[in-house]
Amino acid sequence: MAGDSSFDIVSKVDKQEADNALNQAAKEIGSRYDFKGTDASIAWSGEKVMMKAVSEDRVKAVLDVFESKLIKRGISLKSLDLGEPYPSGKEFRLEASIKDGIDQDNAKKISKIIREEGPKGVKAQIQGDELRVTSKKRDDLQDVISLLKGKDLDVDVQFTNYR
Repeated sequence: MAGDSSFDIVSKVDKQEADNALNQAAKEIGSRYDFKGTDASIAWSGEKVMMKAVSEDRVKAVLDVFESKLIKRGISLKSLDLGEPYPSGKEFRLEASIKDGIDQDNAKKISKIIREEGPKGVKAQIQGDELRVTSKKRDDLQDVISLLKGKDLDVDVQFTNYR
């Protein structure tokens, strides 16, 4: 298989950019007039992001600020795994986590799309939390990339190691 070309399909989030987005959101929440007196906050809680406020509406507004900061930093909202707002004592909380890697179900869906709609002779292998796509023709790999970019996938994907 020395003559084959390949690339990897990955779903990676730059942790530093996510941290910067969270810090910017926290700063904005601390200074915005509509958050005064709502005890609104956003912070890391281990690997998850914890948002707190006095009402469900306010906690969703905190989420909205965080999402806008993620978008400005180039992080897709598909990478954000949201929970439901829940009451905890006198406040509402919302947990979110940042997805890194492609889970098995989505990897199988992407692999199936490549098999069914992609050019003949293109193979996709699931390797942990990423996919390796190989073909004898580089043009076929380009076709697969444009095919996947046109699809509405459940994960944010990037294409790396193109050779």
